[in-house]
Amino acid sequence: MTPSLVQPNARFQPLPGAEAKRRLLAVGCKPLILIEAPSSAYHGGMLRVAKPLVMNKEETSMRFYTQQHPFYCGIDLHARTMSLCILDQAGETLLHRHMTATPEALLKAIAPSRDQIVLAAACRFTWYWLADLCAAHGIPFVLGPALSMKAIHGGKAKNDTIDAHTIAVLLRGGMLPQASVSPAERRATRDLLRRRMPLARQRGELLAHVHHITSQSNLPTIRKHMADTTNRDGVAERCADPAVPKSLAVDLALITSDDALLRDVERPIVTTAKHHDAHTLSLRHTVPGIGTSLSLGLLDDIHPIDRFPRGQDCASSCRLVTCAKASAGKRAGTSGTTIGHAPLTWAFSEAAVFVLRDHPAGQTFLARWENKHRQGKALTL
Repeated sequence: MTPSLVQPNARFQPLPGAEAKRRLLAVGCKPLILIEAPSSAYHGGMLRVAKPLVMNKEETSMRFYTQQHPFYCGIDLHARTMSLCILDQAGETLLHRHMTATPEALLKAIAPSRDQIVLAAACRFTWYWLADLCAAHGIPFVLGPALSMKAIHGGKAKNDTIDAHTIAVLLRGGMLPQASVSPAERRATRDLLRRRMPLARQRGELLAHVHHITSQSNLPTIRKHMADTTNRDGVAERCADPAVPKSLAVDLALITSDDALLRDVERPIVTTAKHHDAHTLSLRHTVPGIGTSLSLGLLDDIHPIDRFPRGQDCASSCRLVTCAKASAGKRAGTSGTTIGHAPLTWAFSEAAVFVLRDHPAGQTFLARWENKHRQGKALTL
């Protein structure tokens, strides 16, 4: 691609003179802002904010692993066992074996072709040790999104042996969808952050239930901010029926318990994240609508954002756009709504809510769209 064909927002690039001087450009509130934090591509450690990202609401094409190797290994991995299939460049099966899922067994099985082999497995909850083993021994490793590997789910018969062979065939043919392997040093923090989400949702449901009971009893609205522990005194005693205060007392006790658990979970997450990339974390705090929890979620789920060639690819990975289905020039709806990082979808949704609630520029933008469309459609846009 010639330089003249590159769009300003198609690829994140450092500004001229970034090596000599660090400066930060202002961030405006636009329909969608994708922010690139400092990485190896930014020698001066500066933040690039390009023109507002205008993109189609259709997802970009899927990434496939197309690099050629002398040997290809497909692994159907489970918690205690795995099925392994090794093919050569001609497609001949060299090894097809069901074995225990241990590093020793795997290294022994691939030993004859270890220096020229590439491994692939589906993205399930057991892949961490496999990715770390390949990284430690310099073995190429490809992680495939399980929902995107249609050849496995669409077969007439399905078992571990067939699945391992199918993965190897897809890998050899350059048709294996490729997922991102998250950095090993950030996985534990990311998983701990995801454990926080059920607690936060339960706490929100309990707070909503307290307000629902107030409405059912036709009592005056609770004007105070219930998230603050100092505003919970006397809430359970507002109802005359003795069973209702008991129900409210249970809600308030669980909310207090969740508050303590959330604090205990958040403290080590913040401490660890600062060691990972303190500068990126501080920059995301400056974006309207993104607080500490959302900043941590974006930091550990997006990984280095320069792994995306375009901003559209990042939006696609976050499930912020949909993919169009078409044949012979005729549209047939959309698909791909379950492919991508669900936590990132939640994070951007929460950020949008906070921007519209607390940021004047976001409220002005929403009002302009409400004049052009009705309120419901304006909120979805």
